[in-house]
Amino acid sequence: MTVFVVQSEKYAVSLPRPKNKIDMTRLSVNVNKVATLRNARGGNTPDVAEFVRKAQEFGAEGITVHPRPDERHIRRSDVYMLKPLISTEFNIEGNPQPAFVDLVTDIRPAQVTLVPDAEDQLTSNHGWDTRTHLAKLTTIVRKFKQAGIRVSIFVDPDPTMVEYAKKAGADRVELYTGPYAELYDQNPRQAIDMYRAAAEKARETGLGLNAGHDLNLRNLNAFIHAFPWTDEVSIGQAIIADCLYLGLQETIRQYKACLK
Repeated sequence: MTVFVVQSEKYAVSLPRPKNKIDMTRLSVNVNKVATLRNARGGNTPDVAEFVRKAQEFGAEGITVHPRPDERHIRRSDVYMLKPLISTEFNIEGNPQPAFVDLVTDIRPAQVTLVPDAEDQLTSNHGWDTRTHLAKLTTIVRKFKQAGIRVSIFVDPDPTMVEYAKKAGADRVELYTGPYAELYDQNPRQAIDMYRAAAEKARETGLGLNAGHDLNLRNLNAFIHAFPWTDEVSIGQAIIADCLYLGLQETIRQYKACLK
């Protein structure tokens, strides 16, 4: 059996290398934090549009935004401004309230990711209960798919939630990886095992698999090795932080190296 070694400061763990990796996982860069920094002083520094251009030039295969109702980072006007600049894939995340649904159906990005955030929530910290909200999600998914938009539903690493996302008609699920990142530095094997059933359920049911939240240069490679059928990772906070030390081009290079 071929193995790979997952390294952390405390652990070196050998895990089986899964088979059937066909395409490299795509990197979508979330630019919310760039807008947060801009909004802190007003004006247009840093320039979100220029950051998006450079991120794509340096190898990002997608751009993600999460416009919240309070517009504390990405604004509705940003979403319209960025649309013609996207030469890769545009992914818009958010809670499918009426204003968000109208925005997404007007913009028609490549993908919409449905996230159950409250209006005043600091950051996404849980996925949908897709079983409880099946009827609501089914209606929303149908509306977006009729507009030609790929739909991903943000879920916790629970195979039942993945199964009901499939019943709702989603094309993909995005696994909330906050718990994975929190546990990874202490116990990489346990962190990976916590996601195995959900990731395998997505593959079994024919759903595409995305992942996002707190993924970084320490923990990303192990996740992709464990679940090489992951279609896309969406990363924002860690990429923007690493840019302060490494610069944007080198940061994107290193993240893409983790996805090989």
